[in-house]
Amino acid sequence: MTEVALDTATPRAPSVIKLLLEKLGVGYREVPEHPALPAASRVQAILLDDELGALMVLFPQSKLLDLKLLEELTGRKLRAVPVARLKQMLDKHNLKALPGIPALTSSPCLYEEKLLNNDALHIESGETGLLLEVAREDFRRMVKKASGGSFGQPVRDIRPNLDRPDDDSKEITQAVQAFTARRIQQRLEQTIEIPPLADTAQKIIKLRVDPNASIDDITGVVETDPALAAQVVSWAASPYYASPGKIRSVEDAIVRVLGFDLVINLALGLALGKTLSLPKDHPQQATPYWQQSIYTAAIIEGLTRAMPRAERPEAGLTYLAGLLHNFGYLLLAHVFPPHFSLICRHLEVNPHLCHTYVEQHLLGISREQIGTWLMKLWDMPEELSAAMRFQHDPSYDGEYSAFPNLVCLATRLLRSRGIGSGPQAEIPDELLERLGITRDKAEEVVNKVLEAETLLRELASQFHAPH
Repeated sequence: MTEVALDTATPRAPSVIKLLLEKLGVGYREVPEHPALPAASRVQAILLDDELGALMVLFPQSKLLDLKLLEELTGRKLRAVPVARLKQMLDKHNLKALPGIPALTSSPCLYEEKLLNNDALHIESGETGLLLEVAREDFRRMVKKASGGSFGQPVRDIRPNLDRPDDDSKEITQAVQAFTARRIQQRLEQTIEIPPLADTAQKIIKLRVDPNASIDDITGVVETDPALAAQVVSWAASPYYASPGKIRSVEDAIVRVLGFDLVINLALGLALGKTLSLPKDHPQQATPYWQQSIYTAAIIEGLTRAMPRAERPEAGLTYLAGLLHNFGYLLLAHVFPPHFSLICRHLEVNPHLCHTYVEQHLLGISREQIGTWLMKLWDMPEELSAAMRFQHDPSYDGEYSAFPNLVCLATRLLRSRGIGSGPQAEIPDELLERLGITRDKAEEVVNKVLEAETLLRELASQFHAPH
């Protein structure tokens, strides 16, 4: 990770790609990857397969690849090739990403015909941060043996509800009604009650708002749940906190290492985590759920400390916002089980899009909407609801804005280091200014957290305790 960060040399197209394009008689120009390049000219290459073999699919990043349309077009039930197999193929050619060049693989290729509407196209070079600009006629030459078709859904027609929380309830109802299969509606009617909040979590929430709550109170609550107590103690004993001496009890963990504020929010995160189990299915290449949560919480912990003291929100609560920022993902798996696998398969073949587009397209709502709805149902602090609901809006300046702003900044910083899923997104100056954090300071926080990556991963593994 550090080597990548230190490598400031201008990237060059890999020799295998240069030779291949030369052989095909295809001219190209090396251009640095830049968010201003039109998504309609950016070629997304995905390798799919089924029992008949592999198929390369090329489509513009302005579209969402719809597997159902693809199935109707090809008569095949395709899904993304396993990550290990794709990596093996890329490693063989020393490539870091899959270039949209059909001749690179021996498999047949299908391309979205709308690509040919562009005068020039931008394809992955195989080297991070570098694209190859190819003229339309040269691209046509590249795909002459491939089949053309239309199987993408324009992203502009998919409108995730990022900033209208008042519509969440109506849209959740519409999403439910959109599923005609009665068993799914029945499942949702049962689940709309949602699993009751665990006793431990209810007690912790009461303590959170009690100004007279003491260390004895939180110790008492944590100790009544032996699994939770063991996790808090092992958390404090983790080398990540480098505490002197042996941690022998929950009280020890609070007084000597973690502090009241962090323990109460950590315990709440652990208790909520047990309410919904991790789904058995998940998208390939996704950072494991709790690992992503712990990294985000740790980055937010550092970012909160970096904020001007007068504007700093409650540190333990910002940490909890990081732990729970993706909780809606667990809820989607719980509420829409028959469709969750479909969401996973679509996330795999649309790495150029944020999950909100895939979920909006398939369900009519996003994990953030349904997660926020649950937070309100459980009467969780409003700061958490705001953090979850507006985390993808870098310009959010409403009530409790520091919470979603911190989550937005943390997830984008992590994404820039290859952690998390979806496309990398820019960090606007306004977002940093609103939090009172410089860009250098934000990067410094990430570097510090990722230096302890192995220790953080150990901490994350504690969340996999059986339910």
